[in-house]
Amino acid sequence: MRIQLITRAAALVATTLTVALGAQARPVVYQLPEDAADFKPGPGAEVARAHCLACHSADYVSTQPRGPLFGRDFWRGVVSKMIKVHGAPIEPGEADVIVDYLANTYR
Repeated sequence: MRIQLITRAAALVATTLTVALGAQARPVVYQLPEDAADFKPGPGAEVARAHCLACHSADYVSTQPRGPLFGRDFWRGVVSKMIKVHGAPIEPGEADVIVDYLANTYR
């Protein structure tokens, strides 16, 4: 009997606090800056822009590793991961255009 009384009292206190605090809650509005980065111009930039910017910024691409070890095979792996792991809706022909663009533009 005593446990039931304590349980009901705790539930009443929790409900009262939830209602009281919920009535005071206001949505938070954030003003985000405009994206300053864009893909570098080049053949295939529009296809890359159409698919890649749906999930992340152009800064993401520009911060990927560079150099002789990070050429076409590297970008093929990145695009393949976006399709297979993250579910990016990219057709095979478009994937080839994106890989070519990235490999030629972000070396």
